[in-house]
Amino acid sequence: MRTDSELQRGVMEALAWEPSIDAAGIGVSTESGIVMLTGTVKSLPQKWTAVRAAQRVAGVKAVTDAIIVKLPGDSERSDADVARAAVNALDWNVSVPRNRVKVVVEHGRIMLEGEVRFHYEKIAAERAVRHLIGVTGVSNLISVKPPKVSEGDVKQRIEQALERAAELDAKKISVEAADGKVTLRGTVNSWTERDEAEWAAWAAPGVSGVENDLRIIP
Repeated sequence: MRTDSELQRGVMEALAWEPSIDAAGIGVSTESGIVMLTGTVKSLPQKWTAVRAAQRVAGVKAVTDAIIVKLPGDSERSDADVARAAVNALDWNVSVPRNRVKVVVEHGRIMLEGEVRFHYEKIAAERAVRHLIGVTGVSNLISVKPPKVSEGDVKQRIEQALERAAELDAKKISVEAADGKVTLRGTVNSWTERDEAEWAAWAAPGVSGVENDLRIIP
């Protein structure tokens, strides 16, 4: 079990190792395995990458993100410019269904609204706009309305997917399915495993929501 000071040092080293992050502006504190990130970065991708880098460090149980995006002058754009760029990015993304996602921009933050049939379409929409110049944040409010599939079939397919995953111990994960909503309970060894289990659940046909209650026990 790593101490908080060891965990803090590990996260700071992970941030410094990531070439796309200016780690000098990010503060790291730890308490009982929970990592708190503060400070400022110059773009939303840096903020997102910093959180992911912290999550990948062994021993991290959770990450709280209080990093603020402060755009440099040459990256500032009007909300109208950001909105136009976002609409174009969505239109040019083959994974995002046309005319199903609406864009609202306020002070550089993009809010995505609408309805899609599959989770990967929702994620594709967010990824399409996250790296645009002038974006300070993304709120993905897109709802997923999948085709109807029996609850038993959903549960079985997810359990089979978890068993196929090389990094997961499927015996430690329980799956509940009701009305398109899936709940994962149990334990995993890392954030990577937690994310992999959630992605496997989302990939099953008929899933409209996933509640990931998996606990990380390194």
